[in-house]
Amino acid sequence: MAKNTSENGKKLAILTSGGDSSGMNACIRTAVRSAMNKGYEVYGVRHGYVGLMNDDIFQMQYSSVSNCVHTGGTILRTGRTDEFKKISVQKEAAKNLTKRGVNNLIVIGGDGSFRGIEDLHQNTPLNVIGVPGTIDNDMGYTDYTIGFDTACNTVLDAMLKLRDTITSHDRIMILEVMGRHCGDIALKTAVAGGAEYVIVPEAPADVDAIAASVKKGFDKGKTSTIIVLAEGRNDLKDELREKVKQATGRTVNHVALSYIQRGGTPSMFDRVLASRMASRAVELIECGQSGRVVGVRGSDIIDMNVIEALACEKKFDDRLYALATSISK
Repeated sequence: MAKNTSENGKKLAILTSGGDSSGMNACIRTAVRSAMNKGYEVYGVRHGYVGLMNDDIFQMQYSSVSNCVHTGGTILRTGRTDEFKKISVQKEAAKNLTKRGVNNLIVIGGDGSFRGIEDLHQNTPLNVIGVPGTIDNDMGYTDYTIGFDTACNTVLDAMLKLRDTITSHDRIMILEVMGRHCGDIALKTAVAGGAEYVIVPEAPADVDAIAASVKKGFDKGKTSTIIVLAEGRNDLKDELREKVKQATGRTVNHVALSYIQRGGTPSMFDRVLASRMASRAVELIECGQSGRVVGVRGSDIIDMNVIEALACEKKFDDRLYALATSISK
């Protein structure tokens, strides 16, 4: 739904919130320069909604985003706070922009950040547009989020290195990857990296069957095994490790890649996706839109109401999971 803009409404602010993801800087860069090309005065908010609350806001120039498209993390920094859930805090935070004549805000982040967009849209005079930046790829309305592809490539690189050492020692590796309640990183890297097994939150896992299958593989001459474990099922980690060890009599190592997956040089896919999404976000601001979020479906950049986007169920790729299980072991 569009809101009226004031006469001095050619001002726009940008913030990144929640977990950082590679490609955020490409998004910031395009948003800043696209907006300036349209005559906007652009401001950056440091440390996400925390910076909005604390008035940590500065004016940006073309040069503010020079030499950042290839870097991971976010040049605007990020942060988390439960204080922002209070309507009174949201209104006071919005005043830190409106007192500068800034009526427009682009937020780059995940589902928690999008709930902040919904709140600002409903409770303040700001025009707010969202861009999905999270490695988890756990937002149902969009095929991909910024940072997911880079995170997957980081996992693949680690998997390749781990395969070298476990093959040398005839060992078994449980590789735990991020994704919260979403198994996309685990599933896609398991297929692409040739892992023998993958365990995700969206599908049942039979630890005893996996242990027996691993033993059978070694009995037939296998020299290593990688089990990719999504963090949403890390409750199985100890049981899995112990039962596979008992079944095979071999050393079972566990590696959690953790925050390594968030950083690093963003992939070409993430840089281009981020730039296309940022461009659409600025277009929506130019049209006076608010409470909308940008996404991608197929090859098309789309936008939709933030409430509808948050309500979209994340669909699990059952066919890819079936493929992963059929070609493993």
